[in-house]
Amino acid sequence: MRAIDPITLEVLTQALVSVVGEMRATVFRTARSVAIHEGKDFSCGLFDATGQVVAQSDDISGHVVPLPWHVRAALRAFDGRLAPGDVVMLNDPYLGGTHLNDVTLVHPIFREGRLVFLAAVREHWADVGGTVPGSLSGAARDIYQEGIRIPPVLVVEAGRPNQAVIEVLLANMRVREERLGDLNSGLGACRTAERRLDALLARHKLELVEACVRANLDRSEARMRARIAALPDGDYAFEDYLETFVDGRFEPLRLPLRLIIAGDSLTADFTGASAQVPVPVNSTLAVTTGGVVITLKAALDPTAPMNQGAFRPVTVIAPEGTVANVTHPAPAGSHGELRKRVMAVMIGALSRASPERITGDVHRTSFHNMIGGAHPRTRREYVHYEWGAGGNGGFLGGDGPSAMAAVDWGNLNTLQSTEVIESSFPLLVEESRLGIGSGGEGRSRGGAGMRRAIRVLAEGAQYSVLADGAVLPAFGIAGALSAAPVASHIERAGEAIRFASPGKVGGFPLRAGDVVVMQAAGGGGYGDPLDRPIQAVLDDLEQGTLTPERAREVYGAVLDAAGRPDAAASERARAAIRDARRMLVVVPAAALLYRAGRFSERRICPVAPEDAAALGLAEDALVELDAQAGAPLRAWAVPDAAVAPGTVPLDSFGLRALGLTPGAQLHLRPLRPPAVA
Repeated sequence: MRAIDPITLEVLTQALVSVVGEMRATVFRTARSVAIHEGKDFSCGLFDATGQVVAQSDDISGHVVPLPWHVRAALRAFDGRLAPGDVVMLNDPYLGGTHLNDVTLVHPIFREGRLVFLAAVREHWADVGGTVPGSLSGAARDIYQEGIRIPPVLVVEAGRPNQAVIEVLLANMRVREERLGDLNSGLGACRTAERRLDALLARHKLELVEACVRANLDRSEARMRARIAALPDGDYAFEDYLETFVDGRFEPLRLPLRLIIAGDSLTADFTGASAQVPVPVNSTLAVTTGGVVITLKAALDPTAPMNQGAFRPVTVIAPEGTVANVTHPAPAGSHGELRKRVMAVMIGALSRASPERITGDVHRTSFHNMIGGAHPRTRREYVHYEWGAGGNGGFLGGDGPSAMAAVDWGNLNTLQSTEVIESSFPLLVEESRLGIGSGGEGRSRGGAGMRRAIRVLAEGAQYSVLADGAVLPAFGIAGALSAAPVASHIERAGEAIRFASPGKVGGFPLRAGDVVVMQAAGGGGYGDPLDRPIQAVLDDLEQGTLTPERAREVYGAVLDAAGRPDAAASERARAAIRDARRMLVVVPAAALLYRAGRFSERRICPVAPEDAAALGLAEDALVELDAQAGAPLRAWAVPDAAVAPGTVPLDSFGLRALGLTPGAQLHLRPLRPPAVA
């Protein structure tokens, strides 16, 4: 076959992307769930006969990157026995899914008697059974409490629906009519893909189309390798934590990363991650890989289409049985939370290698909120799935976007329509606005998180939330500050009911008239707040994204009696804030500085009692160790008389993570996130 010319390559590449776009249109226009037809919580893709993703459209990257695992699982399960007209359904996280609510359909497409493509659809079904309406419970102890787990099964065989399988599945899910409608929308998308591919292959020879697919994957690989090769080689490190609560007590789970950049390849090694736990914070190797690839793609090559070629230069290591590679029977519902924590440690490590390409940490969680019960008018079950949109990190060129999908959410709508919610469920949306001051302060501030309040109009409803980042919020970069954490509570008869395990609630009983208040997290800032132009601080005040107290305390912005910036007074205030920072000299620690907990370990920061008193630090107070470049490490303060005043011990991992050597200075500060108005 002769060489492929660039125009033919691009025409056929975009033709395949167009097929995926038509699949999306089919789902969007025919699905029954509000989360799908309004929220666009679904993705589609085309795969070659080996399971490589070859085309996607405006899809959710958090779906698309793990999707090849499910496609390959379907191929393995049927091992050459798939036939024209078959459709495989599965949602098993342990086979490379995300969480049980994300149901995958895989449709093989044949030509000239052999398998040539597979079309796949992944939809978030609002309920797949389990202990609570919406299935995603912050109190789940194992996978069985999260819903029905579907191995690869033929839901359509040779073009005929497998009605027995469909009935078994629907009998174990709430809101049957919605689930059936969502299934049919996915099947319709599969049929759309087959029709469009048939038309494409009628115009172009199969040999040419397959050659173009290979060439496109190869050029995507070459492009990503070139981007990685432009980074400085090195052995980088960072760590962060997932959140659990045991008997109301906070128990963090450590997620360390060793990031090795060698030439045009990159290895992300999560060896040392916490063992999996009977709490919904675990997820799969597919999701962990997704967090790595998504961060790289966003930082290094955001404009090129996503396909399997971009994955090839990347190796991900995550030991089985850990929070980053969960195994049966541990719960696996927190794919968004684990993925965003993987993104956070990638941001932290890359902030040493290429800070100009990195943002402050994003909003830490997908913030799954579920309200479900029985509709008093129809007497039928309902489930409302609300994901509050958080803030994104500030970056070198500007402020982080507010209440906007992070890079792993793709084309997901971040603000569901009030009118649709109120016409579909016995709920009243009382408030939708930005949380004032929720973004992390910096030269470029982080974006603010959305605040929404929903009144429940009927008795018998339940509320569940599955989130993370309620204790440890998004961090800033290059001297910037952390954002406000995620939060939710119930307002009942003028009182606020707060949860002992914030972000982890399952089936809380609601009364008619209760108001569920959901505050999404903010994004971390970028750069020293004292370098933010005073006029930009004034603009924040006028736009309602900043409180006057934080404007003065953090930014040193002083206004005169007329409300105008006072340049001289502001300069004095900024100098005073800068002089008050506690800069400590790094000394090497002889051993690793961790304290064991029930499930995992946490970093401790031994600090001289004099320095602890000056900073107002009690035992186990959260602190940030900030080198004023890159991301800070979080630790728990331990006043220790053996530590010399003015110094701070750092172990080998901490030195590598912060890019410091003994004798360097760092800024030690309490982690005190901004209060949200």
